[in-house]
Amino acid sequence: MIKHHPKFEHLQSFVNGELPASIAAGIAIHAEMCPECQNMISQLTEQIAEISFEKEPLRQSVNDNPIEEKLDLDSMIESITASDDVATLQPVYDKSIQFKAHSYTLPQALHNITQGKTAHVGKLSRTRLQLNEGDIRTSLLHIDPGGSVPEHTHNGFELTLLLAGSFSDANGKYVAGDFIMLDNSHNHHPISEHGCLCYTVANDSLHFTKGINKLLNPIGSFIY
Repeated sequence: MIKHHPKFEHLQSFVNGELPASIAAGIAIHAEMCPECQNMISQLTEQIAEISFEKEPLRQSVNDNPIEEKLDLDSMIESITASDDVATLQPVYDKSIQFKAHSYTLPQALHNITQGKTAHVGKLSRTRLQLNEGDIRTSLLHIDPGGSVPEHTHNGFELTLLLAGSFSDANGKYVAGDFIMLDNSHNHHPISEHGCLCYTVANDSLHFTKGINKLLNPIGSFIY
């Protein structure tokens, strides 16, 4: 069961179109998997539509001619119904990605995003998603069964959205759909017993905090 969700202010910003594409895509994917947040987004969208409607200025002034307005409306309806052409709905096909022997169906929100080449480090595989957002890097991160990300904190923010499988750290176990937003106040060591696929967004490098893993800090931006 999904336990970790976007904050309310993130959902508001999503509905208002105020988020970077990478974060917005993460919330859209989470909403595909989470009826609770999907319902909240629908309610917020309705509220914003109502507010926008109330702010819309009255179109009819004292000098407006209601007869001309009705004629314009009739003309518009006539032009819409004049054609017998029927719009053909294009079928939606599943799109998948493969990491070694593992194949995953991608969420619809990722279908039209260009993928970079896959890089491998031990039991970690990472494919960048080409959103061209400057310092913000968006990736699909795969952890093989028994794999882990070395213990680290974050020099910026890190969003991890679990798409498939599960992983755990000192704070508990995470399952598909969990939306985890972290910053430099968090220190964790994700371990996946059975393997998992994550959608990740980061605007700075990881900072490894323990033992020999500290030697990885010069390439801390490689994994996420």
